[in-house]
Amino acid sequence: MTAGRDTPGQEARAGVAGGPARHIPVLARPALDLLAVTNDGLYIDGTFGAGGYTRAILDAAPGARVIALDRDQTAIAAGWGLVEAAGGRLTLIESCFSDLGDVAAPATVAGVVLDIGVSSMQIDDPERGFSFRFDGPLDMRMGQDGPSAADLVAHASERDLADVIFQLGEERHSRAVARAIVKARADAPIVTTARLAEIVARVVRHKPGDIHPATRTFQALRMMVNDELGELARALVAAERVLAPGGRLVVVSFHSLEDRLVKTFLAGRAGGGGVSRHRPETVRPDPSFSILTKRPITADDPELIENPRARSAKLRAAERTGAAAWTSAPAGLPPLPTLDDMLRGG
Repeated sequence: MTAGRDTPGQEARAGVAGGPARHIPVLARPALDLLAVTNDGLYIDGTFGAGGYTRAILDAAPGARVIALDRDQTAIAAGWGLVEAAGGRLTLIESCFSDLGDVAAPATVAGVVLDIGVSSMQIDDPERGFSFRFDGPLDMRMGQDGPSAADLVAHASERDLADVIFQLGEERHSRAVARAIVKARADAPIVTTARLAEIVARVVRHKPGDIHPATRTFQALRMMVNDELGELARALVAAERVLAPGGRLVVVSFHSLEDRLVKTFLAGRAGGGGVSRHRPETVRPDPSFSILTKRPITADDPELIENPRARSAKLRAAERTGAAAWTSAPAGLPPLPTLDDMLRGG
């Protein structure tokens, strides 16, 4: 996905939580409305970023408390001023949002908000290597560990590259792109965003006005490097486990695969779909969620004018029932090679 999570360039405003709110997250108003923040509630912001949702929650109720997570050390470092200003109501943790189940006791959380994808701060920093708009190192890691996009491009087999670019980037020319990458790396390592973008642009046909031909390839590599779909699947299960009855789950996604995963998870947990007639003995668990958004909420015209990156954002929300959390994993993850397999690919 190429859209950023936070809206840059907003006029600063003072909040109850203290400090200027320099970023306003996409779909902030409907997200906050659906969270239904209460004065004594504990909330988890699984994707802290620039702190937009966290600020909004703290501002909405003077007694609300937030545990915020982010795997990006830069975001954590930038958030300590807000921690101090929040007067003990904010705990900031460097961690993946799939670990949100480890930071709160089960059935104590009033709301979980997840804003999936890369943040504007990450996109706009050339050194992070997320965007071909700037030349920089081909990194793309949201955290500071694990293989980079350059590592995948250097070692993955042509077949694995093609599969990942097709599945996660939905790139119709994935085989041609993978072939071009393998051929180019034989001449010289591909270590910058500009070189990768140039390689892809040579083989992906496009017309004036189309998105940049490297957009889908960059998206696929970033999602693979950060295991974004796996992270989301694990976070959804963790949220189901920690939310108290009546607690709200709000998820904003920017990619069709992510939105499909959220939609499928919530529909299944809400009891959607019948039991197979071939297995009549199967007993479906009681619904653990009640869906609050029959259709995804999208940005309105004023928000799109202010933040064009919101054009692909979709918000889905659900309320936790009193039923036990399900034990089954979310369905809908595409078949992909593992990172280890790709690094061994040759």
